Amino acid sequence: MTGQSTTVRIPLSERLHYRRSLASRVIVLTTLAVGVSVAIVALAAYLTVRQQLRASLDESLHRRAYIAARYDFSDYSYSVNAVPAWLFGATDTEVGYITADHQTGTTSGPSKDKIELGPPELAVARGTSNYSCRTIRSSSTDYRVAAAPSGTNGVAVVVAQSLRAQEQALGRLGLVMLIFGLAGVIAAAFAGWAVARNGLRPVRRLTEAAEEIARTENLEPIEVEGNDEIARLARAFNAMLTALAASRDRQRQLVADAGHELRTPLTSLRTNLDLLTQADRQGGLSEASRAELLEDVRFQIEELTTLIGDLTELAREQPAGVLLEEVDLAEVVERAAQRVRRRASRLTLDVRLDPWWVTGEASALERAVTNLLDNAAKWSPPHGVVTVVLTGGTLTVADQGPGIAEQDLPHVFDRFYRSSDARTMPGSGLGLAIVRQVAERHGGIVRVGRAAPEHGGGAAFWLRLPGTDVPRTGRPADEQAASR
Repeated sequence: MTGQSTTVRIPLSERLHYRRSLASRVIVLTTLAVGVSVAIVALAAYLTVRQQLRASLDESLHRRAYIAARYDFSDYSYSVNAVPAWLFGATDTEVGYITADHQTGTTSGPSKDKIELGPPELAVARGTSNYSCRTIRSSSTDYRVAAAPSGTNGVAVVVAQSLRAQEQALGRLGLVMLIFGLAGVIAAAFAGWAVARNGLRPVRRLTEAAEEIARTENLEPIEVEGNDEIARLARAFNAMLTALAASRDRQRQLVADAGHELRTPLTSLRTNLDLLTQADRQGGLSEASRAELLEDVRFQIEELTTLIGDLTELAREQPAGVLLEEVDLAEVVERAAQRVRRRASRLTLDVRLDPWWVTGEASALERAVTNLLDNAAKWSPPHGVVTVVLTGGTLTVADQGPGIAEQDLPHVFDRFYRSSDARTMPGSGLGLAIVRQVAERHGGIVRVGRAAPEHGGGAAFWLRLPGTDVPRTGRPADEQAASR
């Protein structure tokens, strides 16, 4: 179903994990990593030693079983004297035999435990198997038992050695590994704490700086040390602070300039209204004076309305809900030229337009072009000519005025900027700023310079917008995107 929002639920374990501090997570993760590594290494070492001890014991039992098999057991009078003492060694070893009919005998070795022999040893005695070696559990201990065929038919020699000593050695080895493993985990925890404390010091400094900036609104850059990822983060943070400080300065300047620009027409408007009120109290003004005063009031109201509209336009960085469509820029320029002709009837507009289609907002484009033409009309001499040429996607607006001084060129498109020559003329200093904003919003650029001699040698503006010389479909841009 459409129109329904889905809520992403974060597991409780993740919420608890990220609720801890970064330093605590580093310590925990370091400790866990070292603990798992130590456990794996200790287990591998333990199993390797155990396997090696078992293999060494099996080899020894195999050798001793085949040596014992050389003796004669035909009379089954197997005794400790029949086997040399070195065969027992210093270990808990027993030597015996098993017959094909499952009769067993044993030496009087050091262990008195009875070892229950089974099918593997019986198979060796019957000749169906050449050798067997396995672990047999007796009443109190485990034995490793090896069986080999003897020289007497139907008899297998059995050599059994206790695993008690080996198990004790493995137990001590496991205890040592456990102790050292715990010591390694504890050392890893301290190492993680040291890493978190020293390695995260720049992060703490950055956090403290951010908290200080949020509390004091002091946008001074912080000191950057080193060239690692934290240093890169600090430099990016400083760049953000610089941009934020510039934005705040522009905002303050905008408020100050707007207040100043609004105060001037409001003051004049209030003064004129006060004069009109006082004159009415003293008998009134003549019709000519009253008409002149009301015309001045109307002009100030229009100037104030234009200023408020310009401020509103500049405050919209990206208008919401605007329908983008294919716009014939030549038609937009023609409409703007007709409007300016009505306002400046003594001015001649030499308009030459080639078709150029752009995707954008028609009203914003018309306002930008109108501002360029109004600016040219303001600076043109009486009965002057303003050249308006649209070709190849570039709109050129050139006048025959005095041009723009070199020191003013970098600031022409700044908000509220007015040259010394323009301070006595009507205007808010926002028209050209709106032109630049509209151009950038449509992916274009606007430049200023001196017009060519054939165009009068005054100021010239070039507005370049991306587009084509033929319309694509004539449909709104959002409908084209939807169809694609």
